[in-house]
Amino acid sequence: MATASVERVRDDLVRLLHRGADVREFSLAAGRMLTRAVPFDGVCVITMDPATLLPTGEVSEGGLPQSARPRMAEIEASERDFNAFAALAFSESPAAALSAATGGDLQRSTRHRELKAPNGFGDELRAVLADDGTTWGGLTLMRGDDHRHFTPDETALVASLCRVLAEGVRRAVLLAGGAGEAVDREDAPVGLVLLGPDNEVVVRDAASARWLAELRGDADEDAPLPSLVSAVASRARAIAEGRAPADAIARARVRTSSGAWLMVRGTALGTGPEAQTAVIIEPARPDELAPLAADAYGLTARERVVTQLVALGLPTNAIALRLHVSPWTVQDHLKAIFEKVGVASRGELVARLFFEQRSPRLNDG
Repeated sequence: MATASVERVRDDLVRLLHRGADVREFSLAAGRMLTRAVPFDGVCVITMDPATLLPTGEVSEGGLPQSARPRMAEIEASERDFNAFAALAFSESPAAALSAATGGDLQRSTRHRELKAPNGFGDELRAVLADDGTTWGGLTLMRGDDHRHFTPDETALVASLCRVLAEGVRRAVLLAGGAGEAVDREDAPVGLVLLGPDNEVVVRDAASARWLAELRGDADEDAPLPSLVSAVASRARAIAEGRAPADAIARARVRTSSGAWLMVRGTALGTGPEAQTAVIIEPARPDELAPLAADAYGLTARERVVTQLVALGLPTNAIALRLHVSPWTVQDHLKAIFEKVGVASRGELVARLFFEQRSPRLNDG
């Protein structure tokens, strides 16, 4: 039975997100706070690349076994199912119960039929964790098959907490923990993994073994393929076969347990039933991380444009002409940008956002 009010849970979550916890710590602590208001038996928090909405990591307690994660990622990335996170990101409400979406017939859901029901789960409540239009992750609350379905009031309560949960995940991904060692792109090899139609590993080179270990957080070569790799490969096949939206992209940026940032890309080598999929894993480039850094420092859309023009070497007057504003307005934007990023010059700004091969840092207050 719920014992805490939504106001109390929100206040507790706000205090939690300011502690500088990493993703696992934040997710598990947030789950304990949520269950006081919305009881559940299992919880799963996934992180996503905001640009592609592909899952990049997962923290689960009392949920599905690890062996089910690659298939779950495949369903999410390339198949149609009820309450997909990508669909919730564009819906009127960020949260929805599976029982409500299926009219009470949970078996209509692929993930329930294949994964949830065989593991003793019944209804689930999903929420997309987005802040100001940027999606940072997804939340799934699960109840056993012998428990009641989630109610509309419980769904509304979780929906009301999505923004603060999104802020917590954003901070945990981008700001928490050590920055880790920078990856030298000159020395770091590009890893290649060839996957079969069912995401089984056909061939992998020596470099990919290093990156797969980074993504898993261990060196066990017999461990299941990281969910992110499965999701990228599934998205690539869906694009090649015309099952994905026209603007779909099979790539994702991910921060590993060591603090390094990697880019994972996928491309389908054909469309037949036996076609293989190539997944390339390499250190992320500075320009690929810059948008995440802008998110970390809370730059507005106009401030991002100004920053990009500064990176191109344009002086104040040229930026003013390009944006149809006065030079004084540009200077005001630059002052705000410098304060947010914690730099004192244009050179420092460009270096911080475009050339630091590590997690963006922020003076948290």
